[in-house]
Amino acid sequence: MTTNPHTLADPRVSAALTRMFAAAARDGDVADRVGAPHRAERDRLTAQQLADAAQDIYMPVSADGGRLLYNLVRATRPALVVEFGTSYGISTVHLAAAVRDNGTGRILTTEMSHTKAAAARDTFGATGLDDVVTVLEGDALHTLAELGTPVDFLFLDGWKDLCLPVLRLLEPHLAPGTLVVADDVDLPDLAPYLDHVRDTANGYHSVTFPVEDGLEISCRL
Repeated sequence: MTTNPHTLADPRVSAALTRMFAAAARDGDVADRVGAPHRAERDRLTAQQLADAAQDIYMPVSADGGRLLYNLVRATRPALVVEFGTSYGISTVHLAAAVRDNGTGRILTTEMSHTKAAAARDTFGATGLDDVVTVLEGDALHTLAELGTPVDFLFLDGWKDLCLPVLRLLEPHLAPGTLVVADDVDLPDLAPYLDHVRDTANGYHSVTFPVEDGLEISCRL
C-alpha cells in the first residue's frame, strides 16, 4: 500500500514546528524583556528599526492557521506562493510542506530582520524544504517591486499597516481566482487592508475565517 506524502508529518518538520511554537509561546515575556516598542512609539521608528526591535519575537501564525494554509495551498496548487513576513518561518514551513506535497511550485518569502531571515534559512535547510523556498531579505516594498511573474497565492503576515501597500504592489500580478490571505484581523493596523478587500468594488470576495486572531481569505475577482 502506497502512503500519500504528508510533509507536515516528516519528523524533521514536526520537530521544527514544535520547537518554534514553544519558543513563540514565550513572545510576551520576550517582548517585556527586550522592551519591544509600544504602539505609540512605532510611528517614530523606521521599518528596519521596528524589525530590529522585534528580532527575538516570533509573532507566528497559529497552529490551526498554519494547517489551514497547508490545506489551501494543497487545494489550489499554486505555481508561485508569495509571503510577506516569514519571521522565524513557522507559516513558511506550512506553505512549503504543501508545495512539496503538491510536487510543484515554489515560495518567495520576505523578511526585514537579518536575524530572523538567517534563522528561517537554517530551519528550511534542516527540514529539507530549502529547495522550494527563497528568502528575500530587506524591505518587501523593494524586494517585491521587480517581481515580473504571476502570483498564484499570497499570504500577508508582516507589519499590518504594510499589508495593503504590499497587496497594491502585487495586484497587477494577481489573476482572477487567486487567493489572498491575511493574518490577525483583530489588529487595528489591518483595518485599511480589510476595508479594501471587503469591498467588492476593489475586486475581491472576502470571508473571515475564525481561527485565533482571524484569517481573512479573499478571492481575486
